Amino acid sequence: MSDSNTTDFTNPSTFILLGIPGLEIAHVWISIPFCTIYAIAVMGNFTILFIVKREPSLHEPMYYFLCMLADTDLLLSTSTVPKTLNIFWFSTREIDFSACLTQMYFVQCFSLMVSGILVVMAFDCYMAICHPLRYSTILTNSVVAKIGLAVVLRSGMLVMPNPILARQWPYYRINIIPHTYCDGIAVLKVACADIRVSSNYALSVAFLITGVDVSFISVSYIQIFRAIFSLPRKDARLKAFMTCGSHFFVFLTFCIPSLFSILTHRFGQNVPLHFHVLIANVYLLVPPMLHPIIYGVRTKQIRNSLLRFFTCKGT
Repeated sequence: MSDSNTTDFTNPSTFILLGIPGLEIAHVWISIPFCTIYAIAVMGNFTILFIVKREPSLHEPMYYFLCMLADTDLLLSTSTVPKTLNIFWFSTREIDFSACLTQMYFVQCFSLMVSGILVVMAFDCYMAICHPLRYSTILTNSVVAKIGLAVVLRSGMLVMPNPILARQWPYYRINIIPHTYCDGIAVLKVACADIRVSSNYALSVAFLITGVDVSFISVSYIQIFRAIFSLPRKDARLKAFMTCGSHFFVFLTFCIPSLFSILTHRFGQNVPLHFHVLIANVYLLVPPMLHPIIYGVRTKQIRNSLLRFFTCKGT
C-alpha cells in the first residue's frame, strides 16, 4: 500500500457499525424491546419534567435535581437509540468519523453526569433528613444552579481527552466496529496503534469517578439511615425512608449495570461479544426507563400531582 493511500485511510470518512455481532438475524426482534424501553424512557422523563414545571409546590431543590436527572437520561438514551434502531430496521450501518467520535464523547459525558447528579441527590437527601433547619438556607436556587453547572463541567472536561486521543490514532486496516453505537472501547480496538494511553486514561476516569461518587453516596446514606433509625416515631421513620429509599434504589439501578459493563469490557475476555454489546446497551437503556417509574411510584408529591392533572383533564 502506498504512503498516500495509507494516509488517506488513517482518518476514515466513515465507520461501519455492525449492530449486535452474531445476532444479525434477530435484529428486528431485538428492536422491539429496545424501542419499547426507549419510548417508556422518553415518555416517563418528559412526564417528570412536565409535572415539576407546572406544579409550583415542586419548585424545590430535590425536584430540580430530579429534572437534571430526567434531562440527562433523555440525552443519554437519545444519543444512541435512534442510530441503533436505524441499524436494526434499515441496516444503515455507516456513521461519519467525526459523528462517531462525537457520539462517543456524549455517551461518556452523559454517563458521568448521571453519576454526578446521583451524588448531588444523595447530598440533598442528607441535608433534608440530617439538617432540615439549614436545608433552605444552604440549598438556594443559585446554589442549585452552580451545582448543576459544576456537574456538567466536571463531566465535559474529564471526558474531553477521550475523543481527542481517539482522533490521533490511525485506522488504516479496518473501519468496522462490532457494536450498535460508538462505544469508547469498541472504537479504540479498531485503531492500528498502541492505544494504552487512551485505554488507561478512560479506565482511570471511569474507576476514579465511580469510586469517588460511590464513596460519597455511601457515606451520605450511612448518615441518612442512622438519622432515620434514630427518629422516635415509626411513621416519621417510614416517611423519611420512603423519601430517600427511591434515591438509593435509583443509585443501585445505575451503579450496578455501569460497573458490570466496565468490568466485562475490560476483563471479560472470555465473554461472548454479543453479550458485551447487549450489556452496554442495557446500561444505557434501562436506568433512564426505571428512574421516572421509581420516582413516579415512590414519590408521593409527584404521584399526587400526576393524579390531580389527569383528574382535572377528565372533568
